[in-house]
Amino acid sequence: MAGMNVSGMSPFANVNPYEKTFEAGKVGRTDAIGQNQGECQTCKNRKYVDGSNEMDVSFKAPAHISPESSYGKVMAHEQMHVANARAEGAKEGQELVSANVTLKMERCPECGRMYTAGGLTTTVIRKSQPVYNDNPYDDARKIVDGKMLAGQKIDAEV
Repeated sequence: MAGMNVSGMSPFANVNPYEKTFEAGKVGRTDAIGQNQGECQTCKNRKYVDGSNEMDVSFKAPAHISPESSYGKVMAHEQMHVANARAEGAKEGQELVSANVTLKMERCPECGRMYTAGGLTTTVIRKSQPVYNDNPYDDARKIVDGKMLAGQKIDAEV
């Protein structure tokens, strides 16, 4: 049956015929006769870094993540961005409309293992209209807003 997962394995599971599990769960590349060739240098040297302007999330400094743990760590990092968006949306006059996380999966060109290459969190926060109270300052604000906004929504036909 083509396309079916075997033993509940993820469709992103490693299918490299030259990879083999060795002692203590270490994964390494093997040559055609089954000799261990060591750890993949591409995976060993891969670094992750956050490119956002949020200072309270992980990976502000480049850090290594193994291919096996990349999905969990990248998803946890993106959830930090979602938590920040929730906090921003909970402020007065704002509402979090949506938060979407997209993860990018890639295959290592050297060893063929699948890994999570990165993620993107997209959020939409709606700002509500200012609430005017009945005091002299709000009355002045209404006048200023009225003068500034007057004529901006006119659809004149010629």
